[in-house]
Amino acid sequence: MKIAVTGSSGLIGSALVPLLVADGHEVLRLVRRTPRTADEHRWEPAHHRLPPGLFDDVDAVVNLAGVGVAEHRWTAAHKQAVLSSRVDATTTVSEALAAAAAADPDRERVLLSASAVGYYGDTGDRVAEESAPAGSDFLADVCVAWEAVTAPAADAGIRVATLRTGLVLARGGLLGRLAPLFKLGVGGRLGNGRQYMPWISLADEVDAIRFLLTAPVSGPVNLTALTPVTNAEFTAALADVVHRPALLTVPGIALQVVLGEFARVGALAGQRAVPAALEAAGFRFSVPDLRVALAQALAKG
Repeated sequence: MKIAVTGSSGLIGSALVPLLVADGHEVLRLVRRTPRTADEHRWEPAHHRLPPGLFDDVDAVVNLAGVGVAEHRWTAAHKQAVLSSRVDATTTVSEALAAAAAADPDRERVLLSASAVGYYGDTGDRVAEESAPAGSDFLADVCVAWEAVTAPAADAGIRVATLRTGLVLARGGLLGRLAPLFKLGVGGRLGNGRQYMPWISLADEVDAIRFLLTAPVSGPVNLTALTPVTNAEFTAALADVVHRPALLTVPGIALQVVLGEFARVGALAGQRAVPAALEAAGFRFSVPDLRVALAQALAKG
């Protein structure tokens, strides 16, 4: 397959691209800077610009682009960047794929477009399969808008799957920020610890994307491990893996002082999301155990 990837330098994209190449696919990496290699192609998602004809013979697009949600305090400017970076990127690739499909309707194409379990808002103890309704907080609103702009591709007859990803366990990302604290013995649960943390190993995240390139699945797909855990359970597992105690508790009020709105929506809320669509399609997880996933993530150089 000829596959275009946005966000290829991110946590997921940087692990995905080499495996796609190893699988024998031709990969086009969309970048926002001057291209440095033959597989890179500059695009300007904020202006909905792609190189003319780039998608003419593309079989699939894996769209992972978007400003990091927790990289900065949630100012109005950062919240706008979180929303617009996702909507602009997805609109650009969706409309370009639709145009390519109109010119060559016989080619089968697929769009795998990132989303997040934040779509569901705070579900408490309620299990969230893909049919669960959207939440009403900022992250849920972002995910709703993010997924909605895949419509041009879907309307053009392209198979579209929106990837509602949970916490990806890898050396970077959130785990990369938490692990040093836990290794120092100053890690602990957040608030009451009862909020769910739907997680997935980086290996299973990438393998699920590779699986969905050809599996006949469309619509929302939860990319989460089979068993979501509470923050208290996650805390205990991480402390166990790094061989340190985790006796501390970070009060919710303290989190809100430091993190602002993100504390309530991103740290103290949770989703008990399960991968119903992946299971139904026959995907098999290689790392279903949380402690194994944590150990593998922290052992990678």
